[in-house]
Amino acid sequence: MSETDAKVGAPPEQPAARSRRSTIMLVVFAVVSGLAFATVFAFAVTRLGAHKNAAFRPAGIPASVSTKLAETMQLSPVPVKTAPGFTLTDQSGHQVSMAGLRGKTVVLTFMDSHCTDICPLVSREFISAHKDLGAAARNVVFVAVNVNPYHRQTSDVASFSSAERLNSIGTWHFVTGSLPSLRSVWKNYEVQVQAPSRNADVIHTSLVYFIDPRGRERYVAVPTVDHTAKGASYLRPGQLASWGRGIALVARAVTH
Repeated sequence: MSETDAKVGAPPEQPAARSRRSTIMLVVFAVVSGLAFATVFAFAVTRLGAHKNAAFRPAGIPASVSTKLAETMQLSPVPVKTAPGFTLTDQSGHQVSMAGLRGKTVVLTFMDSHCTDICPLVSREFISAHKDLGAAARNVVFVAVNVNPYHRQTSDVASFSSAERLNSIGTWHFVTGSLPSLRSVWKNYEVQVQAPSRNADVIHTSLVYFIDPRGRERYVAVPTVDHTAKGASYLRPGQLASWGRGIALVARAVTH
């Protein structure tokens, strides 16, 4: 995404008017993408259960997840249906398919292999979640699908995985493939991607799907990020731990 530095913790300056949550990033996307955004926005409002009242709790949220944490994650149940299939190649050159992951809970997201904005922060959340899972981690697979159409090589996803220490997750797969195959996955999971040129920022829908061992979509969450006045992305104190804990709690609920 944008060429800014991702940080965890309190920002060096107040975010002020330049602070943006993921929803505001989607508004920016609307300006540049026109009608393409309408699908994303409608999906965010209806399927993701976007809501402003922190006291509101969507039906079906796991009992282990507090209302406050569900609100932080913008967590919503989705119609139970088979997750769209795909076969792509991970950072180690191994083929990964949704069918091959049956029997495991899958935490699925979408990342830019050259991202320095929200993706490194989501990476930290995944690492935190993996630690929080403890022994249950062996039953949970973390998968990211590449959204960078210009940096699609195995070496690209391998470099990102190494730089962000995602390889510390024993069940981590950052998958990539041909542009037509990637576009098919983006479409099937309702992820909008805008990448006008090799050197331009990649803007994409940021979602985390929770898929049960039977291969069915169960929940979806919306990662968020704040930005300082200079454009550096960061998480406020406690957000990283909250997200990691929340991902682990939902993954456990989906597993059982």
